[in-house]
Amino acid sequence: MRGIELRDARVHYGPLEALHGVTLAAPAAALTVLLGRNGAGRTTALRALAGTVALSSGAVVRDGRDITRRPAHERAAKGVCFVPDHLAVFASLTVAENLGLSYPAGDFSRALDAYPELRPLLPRRAGTLSGGEQRMLALTRALLPSAEVVLVDEPTQGMSPAVAARTYALLDGLDACVVLAEQRLPPALRDGARRTAVVHELRRGAVVFSGEAGELRPARTRRVPE
Repeated sequence: MRGIELRDARVHYGPLEALHGVTLAAPAAALTVLLGRNGAGRTTALRALAGTVALSSGAVVRDGRDITRRPAHERAAKGVCFVPDHLAVFASLTVAENLGLSYPAGDFSRALDAYPELRPLLPRRAGTLSGGEQRMLALTRALLPSAEVVLVDEPTQGMSPAVAARTYALLDGLDACVVLAEQRLPPALRDGARRTAVVHELRRGAVVFSGEAGELRPARTRRVPE
C-alpha cells in the first residue's frame, strides 16, 4: 500500500503505555484523520509516524517499507513533513526568516498566495504572532513540493472560520499523503472534501473505529465520547 501506517504500535512515556498495539493506515490517495479527545493517543500516533517518539514495539511502514528505525530527521529528508500543535515555528526569527528556512531560494510566493495574511507580517518575529498566524506560518511547510507525507496536529487551532475553511481546502488539495489529528471531524472534511476522508478514532490509546468519514455517527463529528 502506498501511504504510511502503524502496525501493532506501542509507545511508552516512562511506565505509562500511551498506544496499546495500534494498527492504522493512511492511504496516499485519501485524507486521513486521527480523531480523539485529549489523551486519546491521536497526537502520539502522529508523532510515532513522524519519528519524534520511539515505538516500544511494532512498526512504522511507508509505501510498503519499514522505516521504524529511521530517525525523524531522516524521515523529514525523505519527504515527511510534520507540523506539531505547539512550538511549530522559530519564535526568535522573523516570519521572512522562518519562510527562508523552508524556501531557501527566497521565493515565498506559494506560501503568501495561500496565506496572504502573512505578507505584512514578514518583518515581525514569529513569537509575536497570534496563535492562528503562527499556524498559518507553520503550515506553509506543507505546501512544499518535497512534502510527500504531511502530518499535522490540529491544523486550524486559533484560526478564524474563514481561514480554517481555506486551510482544509489547501490540505485536501495537496498532492501528498495527508494525516491530521483532530478532536472532532471538521464538516469541511466530511461533506466537502475533494478526496475520501478516512477516519481512525482513538480512545485511551486504542483504535475504536476505522472507516470512511460518512460511516461515522453524526454525534461523533460534534463530540468525541468518553
